[in-house]
Amino acid sequence: MHIAEGFLPAPHAIGWTVAAAPFVVHGARAVAREVREHPESTLLLGAAGAFTFVLSAIKLPSVFGSSSHPTGTGAGAVLFRPPVMALLGTVVLLFQALLLAHGGLTTLGANAFAFAVVGPWAGYGAYRLTRALGAGLLPGVFVALALADLATYVTTSLQLALAFPDPAGGLAGAAVKFLGVFALTQVPLAVGEGLLGVLLFRVLTVNARPELERLGVLPPEPAPTEERA
Repeated sequence: MHIAEGFLPAPHAIGWTVAAAPFVVHGARAVAREVREHPESTLLLGAAGAFTFVLSAIKLPSVFGSSSHPTGTGAGAVLFRPPVMALLGTVVLLFQALLLAHGGLTTLGANAFAFAVVGPWAGYGAYRLTRALGAGLLPGVFVALALADLATYVTTSLQLALAFPDPAGGLAGAAVKFLGVFALTQVPLAVGEGLLGVLLFRVLTVNARPELERLGVLPPEPAPTEERA
């Protein structure tokens, strides 16, 4: 989904940077507060960032100027809420642009808005709705990761359509074209990402249950009752 360096017209690149900036600043404050109040979260924060970096670095060629890949942002959104992922996702995009030539600095704002803002909020909203309807943690995680992935690509498609409207169909025609091409690879990738998230959280419930309880992802286990003599 990373739009390549220099691909967007300058007004679009600047506009998306302005749109993403408040979310990233808010995210930086959320991360600083989390680390200050709960320093034991640092390891899990790093793991959420690393999970996002690795998954989103696995790219497949897609529509011109972009690529297809998992995003990984839904996991961090479930654990730490979407504001935290606005910063972590933007840092991931920055390192990928500098180290892997994946995305770019001029398109960082547009990519951050789709990847680090819209995706995590869509995934987290779907997670909360799924849990509110009575589903368990793992179905909620599956929906969160899959929807975060798909929402990111819908946003990227609209960004590309705004920048490059179809000569015949205009903005709507371009959006349908970009969405259709992305869907060929992205729908299966989103399903796979949801399943990977289920495996990840199954491991976390075993190895990091106290942290998940503190974050509100799991309810506290009932205290063991004392045996009567």
